[in-house]
Amino acid sequence: MHRIAVWTQGVKLPGEVRGYTRFRKIAEMLVLAGFEVDLITSSFQHWEKAQRDTSAVQYQGSPYTIVFVREPGYKKNLDLRRIASHKKLAQNLTDYFAEHVGRYSLIYAEIPPNDCALACAKAAQAQGIPFVADINDLWPEAMRMAADIPVLSDMAFAPFARDAEQVYKLLDAAVGTSDEYALRPSRDRSEAYEHITVYVGNDLGEFDAGVALYAHEIVKPTGELWVAYAGMLGASYDIKTLIAAVAACTDAVPGMRLKIMGDGPNRDRLESLAAELHAPVDFLGYLDYAHMAAWLSRCDITVNSLVAAAPQSIVTKIGDYLAAGVPLVNTGSSPEFYSKVEADGFGVNVPAEDVEELAEALFKLSSDGEARKQMGARARTIAEKEFDQNISYAEIVHLIEKLLVQAKGQR
Repeated sequence: MHRIAVWTQGVKLPGEVRGYTRFRKIAEMLVLAGFEVDLITSSFQHWEKAQRDTSAVQYQGSPYTIVFVREPGYKKNLDLRRIASHKKLAQNLTDYFAEHVGRYSLIYAEIPPNDCALACAKAAQAQGIPFVADINDLWPEAMRMAADIPVLSDMAFAPFARDAEQVYKLLDAAVGTSDEYALRPSRDRSEAYEHITVYVGNDLGEFDAGVALYAHEIVKPTGELWVAYAGMLGASYDIKTLIAAVAACTDAVPGMRLKIMGDGPNRDRLESLAAELHAPVDFLGYLDYAHMAAWLSRCDITVNSLVAAAPQSIVTKIGDYLAAGVPLVNTGSSPEFYSKVEADGFGVNVPAEDVEELAEALFKLSSDGEARKQMGARARTIAEKEFDQNISYAEIVHLIEKLLVQAKGQR
């Protein structure tokens, strides 16, 4: 029987509150397809900024085996210690694969972190087994949002670019969380490669279960219209324009309120801005997934709010926004997602960082209940067809099966 190594640094494991579930879901679906799976991850919980108790019972009993690789850890997302921590993690990951030669038939790894993905790519190359990169962000492109200093940034980010280029050259296949990401390796290699796009998406059943559990507890006063943002309060996400746009709507739509779900380094500044503008904003903080789903379902409009220079294509929360069955206002500049919003009809696009345009879009949607209903229905349909992990992730399993057949034929 084939054993697959699935590597991820930022996964939310059973019993944990924060993190991404994409790679857990991939591991689960591979097990259902008949594979033995090791879900390999860091001893350090990125979201909690704390070491895991790797002997805890919550990490036992999964259908896949959880393997922990030691990482020193760090305190902040933007921190030199994080770079050093990832470097040590990548070395420990290299050592792990060297100690387990012959255990795996294929390695499936997320990128970023780039150096950890490169450790996986080199291990697969050394062992003569297929390597699949799951591209869910672009480093160093995304890093320039936080620090873009001429010459200095180029020098500082060069190692990330070099690692990414090597990963892209070594991969046998790429799974992108957008078409843009799936095609990104072609800029660094001349050889053709297998590639598919599988959105991050969500487990629609889990989303709906959260709604069923908690939506009835959320009371919306008569006459209020809720606009929602869920996610990181960081450099790539243009929450200040969103706050200003909602503030600009208060005279025309006195019942409009902005519900911000999430946390991040910019929260204090955003709270100060909301107070300064007398904007009707409620900062709900970080919510567990079930409560977030319930809040989204009770809102009337969702906003994908990105700065103009943000490199993100189709972000993680899109699946949740669509699952809520309400219209989406997109300020992201990604041509891919911009076109999808228009073609699928589940929302409207507005230019990034434009308070007047965003306020106008919110006002028009707030004034047209029928349009909100139609767009919301389309949003839910797209969520069910394209963003439900239980359906869309089957394509990843089929890709892996295909690569293993090809590898067997080449022996």
